[in-house]
Amino acid sequence: MESDKIRLKIASPYREVLDVEVDEVIAPGEEGQFGVLPGHTPFLTTVSVGQLTYRQGSQLKHVAVSHGYAEVEYYKMIVLLDAAELPDDIDLDRAEKARLRAEGRLAEISLEDKDYFEELAALDRAMNRITVAKI
Repeated sequence: MESDKIRLKIASPYREVLDVEVDEVIAPGEEGQFGVLPGHTPFLTTVSVGQLTYRQGSQLKHVAVSHGYAEVEYYKMIVLLDAAELPDDIDLDRAEKARLRAEGRLAEISLEDKDYFEELAALDRAMNRITVAKI
């Protein structure tokens, strides 16, 4: 069925985050951002920590996303993620505390420490949540 919209569904293990009709989606992939318009060739890809942006008319909306997968069909995109938060759902104080905690831990350990990359990922997630909450 041909359409000028994409059905965007975003889910985490805990809940369905979003189910809306959109004009365009821009998502953070492991190889960089990718865009999807109605009628896009189907594909399956990974999603990394970042901002998933979607357009409804002239309005851009954002979702803070974590790692997962995206399945693109001609007029539907399903995104299954470890975590996803809409801006209004983000607790900015909690995200700031997570950022400070990760920065503090990173300052105490070296690159050779087994926890270094986990703390770096925690900092990345916190900064992403802060950015999306402030948009």
